[in-house]
Amino acid sequence: MAAGTKHYSAELKRDAVSMVAELVGQGSTEWAAMKKTADLLGVGAAETVRQWVRKAPGAASASSGDASVETAEEVRRLRKEVAELKRANGILKAASAFFAAEIDRAHR
Repeated sequence: MAAGTKHYSAELKRDAVSMVAELVGQGSTEWAAMKKTADLLGVGAAETVRQWVRKAPGAASASSGDASVETAEEVRRLRKEVAELKRANGILKAASAFFAAEIDRAHR
């Protein structure tokens, strides 16, 4: 065993895995969730938490398969929607500037 190796309880590991899942569910990136969990629980490094998450039962099925395909499709759809909204916002800004200039010309 390496010097400085700590042994964490199974309960702490389960809590860390569930905290990471909860934070990811709230919108954090997986790595940010692991770092935050490590800080909150006093675990030496986020890498340790990452290993616990990878070894947790059901972690492999959650990280691949239908869920990741659905997530990728949703991200693709949302990016398309954001691009369309930005385009519409640009058109509206240009139109408001045009009409504001027309109103100024009419009063002069």
